[in-house]
Amino acid sequence: MDRRTDCQSRLLSPVKSQFASLFPGLAVALVLTAIGGCAGRQYGHLLANDDKDLVGSHAAGAATWNPLVEQSVAQLLSRCPTNVQPVAFEASDEMSLDPQSINAALASSGPATICFVGIENKSAEELGDFKDQLYEQIDSQINDGTYRAISRRVVETALRECRLRPDSLFLPANRDVFTATLGRSGSPVDYLLFATITTGTTDRNKTSQRDYLLTLEMVNVHTGDFLKESAKIRKGYSKTRAGKWWNYGPFDQADG
Repeated sequence: MDRRTDCQSRLLSPVKSQFASLFPGLAVALVLTAIGGCAGRQYGHLLANDDKDLVGSHAAGAATWNPLVEQSVAQLLSRCPTNVQPVAFEASDEMSLDPQSINAALASSGPATICFVGIENKSAEELGDFKDQLYEQIDSQINDGTYRAISRRVVETALRECRLRPDSLFLPANRDVFTATLGRSGSPVDYLLFATITTGTTDRNKTSQRDYLLTLEMVNVHTGDFLKESAKIRKGYSKTRAGKWWNYGPFDQADG
């Protein structure tokens, strides 16, 4: 170190010491920022079963979707009769292959078979990778032993073979063709299950409230009767923490 640099260091040292004594909190913050603020670095950790789901700061996440699925499916299945199950479809030379005859042949007694057709997203948000996960969650909750579910791959193959969209199955003629196709493939069905996601947004300055609604509709393919159940979760979004406190109170659940 040359004389000039050493002189500058000795002159600035008292200034640094005085600055640190006047602003100790700022000095600590600068040190912590230097230690933990490496750009591009990310850390992960495993969650225990009793850990709370992370609440998303900009869109719905696990804390929103998981309770909606559990509540709506449980409510719907509690109302759905469980004592119907079709037998395996076997065509014979004497049997007509029109959809009505096939559907009549499928009716039998026992646990009901449910065909989960899919999820229609009519909300203001993109579901992203949650769409497939929601499908699997609903499908798994159905196939718990009380009911029987049809494989997703079988359902999608039947839709392609019939050249039908999920929403077109609400028409009786299309529904008959689709269920007959499933019957011929060895997957007879009693109920078709449809899921729809919608949102309603209320804005107030820099704070907004979004209501998430998951609706499940079950259609009896033998009678055309249907059941419908919904579950709703309300979520607030604020640009600042003060905005959240102002609109929802200081003791509301902490979020992201």
